[in-house]
Amino acid sequence: MPSTEHPDPFAELQADCGRCRALCCVGPAFARSADFAVDKPAGQPCRHLRGDARCGIHTELRQRGFPGCVAYDCFGAGQHVVQVTFGGREREAAMFGVLPVVRALHELLWYLAEVRERTAAGPVHGAAREA
Repeated sequence: MPSTEHPDPFAELQADCGRCRALCCVGPAFARSADFAVDKPAGQPCRHLRGDARCGIHTELRQRGFPGCVAYDCFGAGQHVVQVTFGGREREAAMFGVLPVVRALHELLWYLAEVRERTAAGPVHGAAREA
């Protein structure tokens, strides 16, 4: 989890796709919809995922029918799961179960950091820091 001493509380809560082994492109299932052009079962790599764990259509996601990929934010959970929880190991099935839990925690940490950044929220800064 992000340290409380970090000068930028958001730094560790931003996705670094180059360090996460493309967990969000493999783990979750998605269904053909307005957000995804195709069905993809859970645990199966997206058909556009290249061998280097990068998206082959990243610059064309919206135009190719994948706005859900553009909208998704892991809040830094992907690289945390791979680099911290699993010590930098290669992608493995256990990571897929951990990712949504860490993502939810990182999203909450983002909101708490946001509260601490807002002057008007001064009366609850202490509670946000404690949480």
